Amino acid sequence: MDENLKEKVEKALKKYSLPGIPGNIVAAKIVSAIIVDGGQVGIILDFGDTLPDNATEFRAQIESTVQEIPEVEVANVVVTSSAKKGATNQRPATAAPAGPRQVKPAPTLSPAPKAPPTPTEIPGVKHIVAVASGKGGVGKSTTSVNLALALKEKGLSVGIMDADIFGPSLPMLTGLDAKPETKNKIIQPLIAHGLKLMSIGFLIDVDQPVVWRGPRVMGATQQLLRDVAWGPLDVLIVDMPPGTGDVQLTMVQQAPLTGAVIVSTPQDLALIDARKGLAMFQKVNVPILGVIENMTSFLCPHCGEESHIFGHGGAAETAAGLGCDFLGGIPLEMEVRLSADSGTPIMMQNTDSKAKVAYQHIATQIANKLA
Repeated sequence: MDENLKEKVEKALKKYSLPGIPGNIVAAKIVSAIIVDGGQVGIILDFGDTLPDNATEFRAQIESTVQEIPEVEVANVVVTSSAKKGATNQRPATAAPAGPRQVKPAPTLSPAPKAPPTPTEIPGVKHIVAVASGKGGVGKSTTSVNLALALKEKGLSVGIMDADIFGPSLPMLTGLDAKPETKNKIIQPLIAHGLKLMSIGFLIDVDQPVVWRGPRVMGATQQLLRDVAWGPLDVLIVDMPPGTGDVQLTMVQQAPLTGAVIVSTPQDLALIDARKGLAMFQKVNVPILGVIENMTSFLCPHCGEESHIFGHGGAAETAAGLGCDFLGGIPLEMEVRLSADSGTPIMMQNTDSKAKVAYQHIATQIANKLA
């Protein structure tokens, strides 16, 4: 990390303050993190429970200021806050450079009850498909990436949004280590293997832990969804985090999901959690496109013998019991793991892998459902 550049960025940020808050935004701890990677700079602004009304414009102003530093190639700012819509802003909304110049604060808003947000279309995106699981460790992210590539193979334009704020895996799975650009206040998605990509892992240091409470996680999720130039896309795959928490709630409230795909292993424990995830989407009227059984069997790389080390058929039985389609099983192959770790997914490999064939078969079913 270039400590000298980090100091220059911090010095530039100290020029800004918020009316009514002592000191500049660095001293006031509004600057939560500064991440420097070569000429790439990422900044997290945490406004706590009082998000300014002009936060979007302020973010763009900060990016422009940092971009003026000669060593900076790209500057990206992520805004987080626990403020609820309709709540009174105790901190004045207008942010301005620190100094003798006084800025008239914007009037505060009276609190008003708000109805749950209505999902609105993402410009240029035809279908949004959530790939979810009830628990971690079932290979959901690997499945998301390979399904996206299998759909692209069918001539569809596809993007992937990594919605796992605490454990983003898209950078490793795609072999991409870059920072996105911002044009006209809109984040430009990165491109790998012909897919449009966005992940919190591209905006902050991959080794830096994200320690945010629920509202901030929901704000970051909304920013990845709304502040990225996704279109035009036929399909946006959303790689969901495990469980049924804040990110899932944000997605169903903010985006019109075409449907959800549930990934599980054959184990009873995984299937219990998969049922919970499936039930959550059904409860909010999101169609279930089907269930995938990952690690359905182990194929020995030496003799080719198939072994059901995690059990077999449990996901198919669960799907049938809940009235959903069983899309297929993905065998556990060493080649899948090696390709994922190398950043070149199995769908990009010139191989006769049974897992690759399975992804193609499942993608065909999903494409037919979307059509």
